[in-house]
Amino acid sequence: MEIHRNMQGWSFLLYLCMCGTICESFHYSVLEEKKSGSLVANVLKDLKIDVKELSVRGAQLVSEGTKQYFHLDPQTGNVILTDRIDRETLCGQKDPCVLLSEIMLENPLEIHRTEVEIEDVNDNSPQFSKKEFFFEISEHTSINTRFPLEKAQDLDKGENAVQNYTLSPNGHFMLDVRSHSDGTKYAELVLQRQLDREENAQLFLILSAVDGGTPKRTGSTNIVIDVLDANDNFPQFGDSLYKVKLKENTPRDTLVTKMEATDRDSGFYGDITYSFSQVPENVFKAFNINKHTGELTVGGTIDYEEERSCEINIKATDGGGLSAYCKVIVEIEDKNDNAPEVTLKSIINPLPEDSPPDTVVALFRVTDRDSGDNARTSCTTEANLPFALKATVNNYYQLMTHRALDRETVSEYNITITATDWGSPRLTSTRILSIQISDVNDNAPVFEKSIYEMQLWENNIPGLLIGLVQAKDLDRAKNAKVTYSVLPGKVSDQPVSSYVSINSETGNLYAIRSLDYEQIKEFQVTVSALDSGSPPLSSKVVVRVVVMDENDNTPFILYPLQNGTSPSNDLVPRGAEAGYLVTKVVAVDKDSGQNSWLSYELLKATEPGLFSVGVQNGEVKTMRPINKRDSFKQKLIIGVKDNGHPPQSTSATLSILLVDGFSDPYMKSVDVPKDEMVQEEDRNLTMYLVICLAVISVIFLVSMVGFVAIKIQKRRKFTASSALNFPVGPNFPENRGDVDAGSLSRGYNYEVCLGGGSLNSEFRFLRPLFPVFSVEPAQTQIAQRISPDAQEVPSHAAEGQLMNEARGAVSEDAAARAGGPSCAGNQAITANANIGQNDWLAYQ
Repeated sequence: MEIHRNMQGWSFLLYLCMCGTICESFHYSVLEEKKSGSLVANVLKDLKIDVKELSVRGAQLVSEGTKQYFHLDPQTGNVILTDRIDRETLCGQKDPCVLLSEIMLENPLEIHRTEVEIEDVNDNSPQFSKKEFFFEISEHTSINTRFPLEKAQDLDKGENAVQNYTLSPNGHFMLDVRSHSDGTKYAELVLQRQLDREENAQLFLILSAVDGGTPKRTGSTNIVIDVLDANDNFPQFGDSLYKVKLKENTPRDTLVTKMEATDRDSGFYGDITYSFSQVPENVFKAFNINKHTGELTVGGTIDYEEERSCEINIKATDGGGLSAYCKVIVEIEDKNDNAPEVTLKSIINPLPEDSPPDTVVALFRVTDRDSGDNARTSCTTEANLPFALKATVNNYYQLMTHRALDRETVSEYNITITATDWGSPRLTSTRILSIQISDVNDNAPVFEKSIYEMQLWENNIPGLLIGLVQAKDLDRAKNAKVTYSVLPGKVSDQPVSSYVSINSETGNLYAIRSLDYEQIKEFQVTVSALDSGSPPLSSKVVVRVVVMDENDNTPFILYPLQNGTSPSNDLVPRGAEAGYLVTKVVAVDKDSGQNSWLSYELLKATEPGLFSVGVQNGEVKTMRPINKRDSFKQKLIIGVKDNGHPPQSTSATLSILLVDGFSDPYMKSVDVPKDEMVQEEDRNLTMYLVICLAVISVIFLVSMVGFVAIKIQKRRKFTASSALNFPVGPNFPENRGDVDAGSLSRGYNYEVCLGGGSLNSEFRFLRPLFPVFSVEPAQTQIAQRISPDAQEVPSHAAEGQLMNEARGAVSEDAAARAGGPSCAGNQAITANANIGQNDWLAYQ
């Protein structure tokens, strides 16, 4: 906050420099401890004026604070040190140490900010808070155990502060020098060799602190270590770091925090006492610690302006001398306990009555020792005066005339300057300036908000109040009377006046028509506020009207479409297992938000428990494996409901057919062995296929019997002619007659096609596939019809030879056709029939 305030001050200073009132700042430096009368700097070169002008314009150096350390010689322009400066007394640990002052030149008025940095010299030696420090360490303390040592205090800064620590030679301890996060050095004793109380009951060490100045300064203290008998357990704090916030000016004995350490030892070794460890003097003055309970209380004055935070090291020591350490960081919170101070810098008195407007009458500064908002100040004066306050850089204010003065009307003004900070509660101080005198409609209406957002439910009643817009005018009487109007505009290509209207006196905004969220979700109108002054002033604001959705739309089924036509049927194989995805119901809702959140429910089913519906996704799945007892046609009614109040719902009807032998594309995607697929298909043959095969077989047997009866009469003649002309080749061996004693196996393909889009399982039987070969010289075709029940009666050797040749050709052709493509989009069912010795082969 302080950095932000400084940046604002510098920005405003630059602005005033451009205006010619407050000019550039000068930076100088001087070593502390210099004698009075020492030269700090000459300002003539920086002011860019000569000595004569410096004297004529009444140059003076005004320092902040009550004590003046510098003096400006108007005859030479030298800034002289008027008193010896001790940096540590003046600024303490603040770095850098800067004294602020202003060089004022009158006629015309100019103010130059000057900063004199007090540079540190090595004039202070490091010091410890005590001449001697006592440690009680058990003889069983582990090697490499660390013991923090008190940090030496050096009032100097930077390299002149403590840079190193040294320890007198000894046989048990070494010194480890480390750095805090802020760069300060601290030391820890590190045990290097086991202690032996019988050998040395007490050790004496010298700790020295060395700074980095020239010449170097040192400070030392004695460390006395009492070696104690064994104490097995160290005390332990619940937390190693405690952070506490404390208001300044907190009353004495107020509890700050309570540290609690535990020790697993019992009796004397388990008794814990609390004490401060390595704390500066200001902590001893401000806080107390109860050595028995560990309660940290306020023991003195807590002043935020003196110390903003404290780090307190607490040591818990048990009866055996073992110690544990914790740190308490107390952040002091500022309290508004300092009132602003008004310091007058210059004044013109008396003031001629013909002074023009914007004449600077007085220059003063307001300061506050608090910080943050408690240090932010505002300065005011009485109203209805011909004077105004103008804030400048660095909390400077100018009292200026802002209208003509008339001494005959008022000859003297007693102006009360009131400075108020921003703290809580606010503090105020006043300064009365006595000025001897010889002696409009300018505010537009301002809306309470930069933009208004109003909400309106859809399906509203015309004339419903939407909301209120209000504008305030800082003027009075009729200049502050505001009238409201809606500026012309378009909403959905229609005049805005057809949607809303406004009460010109109150600012109430009304809806003209009923709105539909699905048609228009929001729109904007511009409202103007016009005061009654002369000339009138106006302002405008945008009003955003948001239409809120009501649950006025029922869900709509996208799939399956419920359009009154014949509904589509979903096919499910009877081999489907539990969890099989049948279909998915897809629905939408024109509403928004939770009004469009849809849930699905199975309202009615042909067989309850067979199917389920996903509540969120509408997926229809099987709940158990489908068996043969389930009905061929299933009908489901799916309910779809939204999440509105009250909810809207609709339903969808699904028709599902359970079919055998249906090849599901999802099931094809599973890698199943071919043999298992064939076995699964065989098991899924329906009773319809069995009946059809039986009927075809009977018809085929009857046909074969008739065919045999007709052809048997020509057997002798055909046998004689074929015996003379039938060729003997590689396909017809000569000695086949003796082989005819075995059975002849034949393979035939029956194509079973499931028509696409059919509601029933239909089977189309193609005629058997016959092998055809040429017989010379007869040039006839051999055709064969096969039935599983057909019997063959051979006649003689030639007949047997021809039958064997025909059997070989039929087998090769049937085997080739068995692997061929089936009916497109359907499954091919292959029926194999074996023909024995009594099979009848008809040929000609």
